Amino acid sequence: MYKIFIDGKEGTTGLKIFERFKNRGDIELILIDEEKRKDNAARAECINASDFTFLCLPDAAAIQAVALCTNPATKIIDASTAHRTNPDWAYGFPELGAEFRQKIISSKRVAVPGCYASGFVALVYPLIKRGIISPDYPVVCHAVSGYSGAGKKAIAKYESSERDFELESPGEYALTQEHKHLPEMKKIAGLSYEPIFNPYICDYFNGMSVTVPLYSRLLAKKIGIKNLRDELAAHYENCRFIKVAPLNGEGVLNASTIPANTLRDTNEMQIFVFGNDERICLCSRFDNLGKGASGAAVQCMNIMMGIDEGTGLL
Repeated sequence: MYKIFIDGKEGTTGLKIFERFKNRGDIELILIDEEKRKDNAARAECINASDFTFLCLPDAAAIQAVALCTNPATKIIDASTAHRTNPDWAYGFPELGAEFRQKIISSKRVAVPGCYASGFVALVYPLIKRGIISPDYPVVCHAVSGYSGAGKKAIAKYESSERDFELESPGEYALTQEHKHLPEMKKIAGLSYEPIFNPYICDYFNGMSVTVPLYSRLLAKKIGIKNLRDELAAHYENCRFIKVAPLNGEGVLNASTIPANTLRDTNEMQIFVFGNDERICLCSRFDNLGKGASGAAVQCMNIMMGIDEGTGLL
């Protein structure tokens, strides 16, 4: 029986992790008194009594929580941005390669990928790894997300009966190209420069799609769209939660669109390759609260426990 503590259980990611543990008989949740959830002494007691602690906190609080951990046996899984580019931490995306999975298995510190970054590195990392695009390729990324990824205050605004009419349309943000996921997207994908990144928040709760367009004439390796799709399929062969669809989504898409919320409430990710041999678009879709947050965190814990990585996940 593993003892689990969720520091920040009242946040969106923390609540989702908590929900995923409801029917598990192999764990015991350590619960902190509501009035003490910001009390460092009480938090430290819970962290050090746990086998696994999940951090679902702002960056500064996550860094503080790590400092509170004095039990060498406690393993920490951090869902914040704070440690994703720290080489001493495992990056919690096992499907990227055997070295990623092995580091998760052997580490006591795992950083859960950001939601947008998950979709981005899933597309770009394999192509750089396989020499299809060069690290200095001028990458552009467009993405849409449900409003749940924006936090409690934004959720309250979207769900208010008196909300601003502008929230009914997609809203582009991070206009200064300073989104917090950019350092992670650059480093983990293996890029020399940060991509141009255009995210949109939209009027639905959860689900995400991330798109990266490519010009074949700028690729490092001469390759057609079919072979590029096959390279991605080979990279994710036998992955439980990531599947590469047939070219142009044949047999997977019900129409010539890619709805962003189709995989909501799951830990799955689908990858699409569409376009033609001159202009290619790559797209990943998944749940920003699933494979983009809580699902990825629980998957990493399962791997660290040495059990079926899909335990407790849809």
